[in-house]
Amino acid sequence: MTEVVDDGQVPERIVVKVGSSSISGDNRGQIETLVDDIAALRARADVILVSSGAIATGLPFLGLEARPADLPTTQAAAAIGQNVLMNRYQRSLNRFEIVAAQVLLSASDMGVDQHRVNALNALERLLGLGMLPIVNENDTVATHEIRFGDNDQLAALVARLVRADRLVLLSDVDALYTAPPGTPGAQRIARVPHGDGLEGVTLGVSQSAVGTGGAGTKVDAARIAADAGTEVLLTATHLFAGALAGEDHGTVFEARQAQAVRSA
Repeated sequence: MTEVVDDGQVPERIVVKVGSSSISGDNRGQIETLVDDIAALRARADVILVSSGAIATGLPFLGLEARPADLPTTQAAAAIGQNVLMNRYQRSLNRFEIVAAQVLLSASDMGVDQHRVNALNALERLLGLGMLPIVNENDTVATHEIRFGDNDQLAALVARLVRADRLVLLSDVDALYTAPPGTPGAQRIARVPHGDGLEGVTLGVSQSAVGTGGAGTKVDAARIAADAGTEVLLTATHLFAGALAGEDHGTVFEARQAQAVRSA
């Protein structure tokens, strides 16, 4: 197990969210690279990973290529895939003697005070023990009517819950653009000042057969976190290490000023 050193310094707290299409199917090998990056990040920060991918990971075991339309089959895929996904993470984390801790949340958990406090206490304790919390929506019991809908929102709510310094939203798209990537004339947006309405920006939807998010859900999530005082970086999974090293990748959503957050 990773040794926890208490030097009196308060470490930065970072929530990292990765999308289904980045760690499932042909991209399942990216789990290794993602774990490399998280292990390096943990040397200077408390890290919580919010990972999609349970349903996508479970689909091949049911002989399916796309997300099913009916709820029971979706729940079955999630039940199978969550186990396999956590196993893949732990096997990779073993290289660094890091122990993963599975945390499954539902939308109702975040809407009930006692449940929200319980989730916060569990996450704080896991971080204090040197574990890597891996959060996902509890898709096996979630319903179409009461669910987050995508893990971008879940990640933003977790970041707000634990008062994270930074939220990193990873996907297969490298940044936010003025129009969907590939559209003629679309340009990368490097920074979004807090409160910017992004007028004139056309947001696309997910083209993945297994994911549910898109640029719109990421912008909505970024605003939730930024309003709570958390800076947000949106970038591609394979660019994560470079972005953390200061390379100019992705889109940064500037956080609301700390003084304004405290007085709100």
